[in-house]
Amino acid sequence: MRTIEWEDNKLKLIDQTKLPDELEYVYCENYQEVIEAIDTMVVRGAPAIGIAAGFAMALAYLAGEDLKDVSLKIKASRPTAVNLFWAVDRVYNSDNPVNEALVMYNEDISTNLAIGKNGSKIIDDGDTILTHCNAGALACVDYGTALGVFRAAFNEGKNINVICDETRPRGQGAKLSVWEMQNEGIPVKLIPDVASGYLMSIGKIDKVVIGADRVGKGGIANKIGSLMVALAANRFNVPFYVAAPLSTFDKDNSIFDTKIEERSPDEVIYYGGCRICPKGTEVINPAFDIVPSDLITGIITEEGIIKPF
Repeated sequence: MRTIEWEDNKLKLIDQTKLPDELEYVYCENYQEVIEAIDTMVVRGAPAIGIAAGFAMALAYLAGEDLKDVSLKIKASRPTAVNLFWAVDRVYNSDNPVNEALVMYNEDISTNLAIGKNGSKIIDDGDTILTHCNAGALACVDYGTALGVFRAAFNEGKNINVICDETRPRGQGAKLSVWEMQNEGIPVKLIPDVASGYLMSIGKIDKVVIGADRVGKGGIANKIGSLMVALAANRFNVPFYVAAPLSTFDKDNSIFDTKIEERSPDEVIYYGGCRICPKGTEVINPAFDIVPSDLITGIITEEGIIKPF
């Protein structure tokens, strides 16, 4: 399943806001439409955002736009994901933006396959593994990072069970990760976000594997709620792994300097189209939080499993 495709000089994206009920595609013909797709989370997940941003630069190049100006606009669309900045800069500095975007596209697939292979080594037969948010094929071009680890282990014949939490307020775990696991035939159960600590406390979870939007000095930034899962895992001695490509790494900066995106209050006020709180309620809605290095067992990359730095 390809989340992103390049067809006839247009960018084809799975509309992730319509999943799991409908599988629809959005076609972007200019960089502005790609920015809108990133901003509205039609496409989401750090690797996928990066590749989409690369193709946005390619579209701008084909249209004869000022790439320096376009690069700044694209970078402003989602400030937390390192892959977006990495991809924009890589395409901007290339001789042929379209070819460079296509090279990155193919690299993403091979990178995820390598992450899956490396990560499967930490998965034992009979494991029940918890994941938070969606770090699957839908968060990449294909295959996925954290869910790629599960795919690799399952395809090796290991008997595994996956636990997905809802990942409110947007429900990426419920809507996307469960959908991906069901499509692969991998045993999966959905839990409320507030249940993960309890399940760890009674020994029902063997490992945690999540993705990351940024890996920096001192830890990682990932979807809001990751810190709570990591704290519970640390308290109950459950190994906590992060699966992320090297393009997500920002080795020069402290993770605690990360700009945390604040999203619309409506994502919290409304759920499933229904208002769930009194009118006039004030909301704090950060999109990400930070997991410090001392809570992370290891980071699974395409080059192997490393210690956080």
